Amino acid sequence: MSRSEIQDTDRDEVAAFIEKHWGSRIVMSRGQVFYPHLERGFIERRNALIVGLLTYHVDDDGMEILTLNSVLEGTGIGSSLMIIAIEEARRQGCHRVWLTTTNDKLRVIGFYQRLGFRMIAINLGVVDEARRIKPQIPEHGERGVRIRDEIVMELLIEPYIESGAVASG
Repeated sequence: MSRSEIQDTDRDEVAAFIEKHWGSRIVMSRGQVFYPHLERGFIERRNALIVGLLTYHVDDDGMEILTLNSVLEGTGIGSSLMIIAIEEARRQGCHRVWLTTTNDKLRVIGFYQRLGFRMIAINLGVVDEARRIKPQIPEHGERGVRIRDEIVMELLIEPYIESGAVASG
């Protein structure tokens, strides 16, 4: 098992992984298009194969988790990648880590809540709009639930203290 930051030499493999697990090389968040294979993130490998991947985007609003996948669910890969990302957000001076997920992902919502994330908004109908740009988004998800809305979740964090003062982001 090895864990590392995404390198430029990983981009093609990450793109293929994203396409396999997300149906396309793009992901949508709040109506915005992202290309996760071009963003920063962390890879977990076993026998040289990607078994876990987390991608993120940092801006003035904090660190947004774009994708998180583990092909070996229940082994702690997703949790360990999230903990690494949260620590990276602190190092970068972010005050929050946040993400969006869809209304059908009850198990995923519980996973993030166990990590301390809170639901802060529901963007009604956003997924219906996103399907116009990314038609690969299915109409129905877990347990046959119609996918229509986006749930925004966030974890407020304190950046690392530098020289007696809080690092600003």
